[in-house]
Amino acid sequence: MMKALSEPVRLRLVQLVAFSVDGELSAGELGESIDLSQPTISHHLKVLFEAGVLVRSRSGTQISYALSRAVLVEVSEALAALAAASTSPRAREEPAVTRTRTLGVGSAEHVLARGAEDLAFRFSGVFSRETVDRHVHESYQNLYRTARVKVHLPVLAIRFAKERLTALGQASGKLAKPMPEVLMVCTQNAGRSQLAAALMSHHSDGLVHVRTAGSSPAADVNPSVGVVLAERGIRFEGEFPKPLTDDVLRAADVVVTMGCGDACPLYPGKRYLDWDLADPAGAALDEVRRIADQIDLKVLKLLDELGVRPAEEGTPA
Repeated sequence: MMKALSEPVRLRLVQLVAFSVDGELSAGELGESIDLSQPTISHHLKVLFEAGVLVRSRSGTQISYALSRAVLVEVSEALAALAAASTSPRAREEPAVTRTRTLGVGSAEHVLARGAEDLAFRFSGVFSRETVDRHVHESYQNLYRTARVKVHLPVLAIRFAKERLTALGQASGKLAKPMPEVLMVCTQNAGRSQLAAALMSHHSDGLVHVRTAGSSPAADVNPSVGVVLAERGIRFEGEFPKPLTDDVLRAADVVVTMGCGDACPLYPGKRYLDWDLADPAGAALDEVRRIADQIDLKVLKLLDELGVRPAEEGTPA
């Protein structure tokens, strides 16, 4: 959310919506206020919507955007906590974020409710509102069990629920699968599976969709993963450990397991691969680089078997 709001054009869009007469504006109305092309404005609105900053509603063929005030309260609370921590005698001893660990129950429920409303709109005609609500709250509960810092969980839960609903729609035939679906599974969904997913997305240049999951997810992604991927010029942001769920398993064409033993159920008609790889948890950076090299070779081999030509080196992924 902070990153979405840090872009000047997006911040201006939020400002226009916030001070509009009715508290909401259409993409066309926003376009009249900012001298940018409509595709550019639509892109920024999509980023703000997916980050949970804006919510949208439909009236006929027109889509209007309004602020998700509960989410903005969450942002302001986090900023207030950081500001307070900077003047605290303990500020140098303890990171400020650790003191803002949990969003209030009422605020969390508000964010979840607005997120469910947005997802119900997105999956209109595919899933009922009851199905969407159940997935949103189940996703929140699943992530809550392992997260250390819980203030951002409602937004992550909405993202997780969107992924699960998409997978459920694909598995049931209600949504198309325009490309192969690969599921990367390791124990904690914090190292190997995250590396594999990032490398496959990079090499396939968007021609393969990759999901990740963990049989026993950790609280956070191993920071060495981001370092090693950045060294390879691969963007890696916004990822978080997720539990293994039935819907993402059923949607996958290929399931790749990495050290999670028998925790992954077997479904007929799917291809299963087991990659024997060391766990990068607690490993030195050089060892994580070596593991990434091994994964890279396996990813390239799998892409070849799927008939997907890897992107040329230097091609944006």
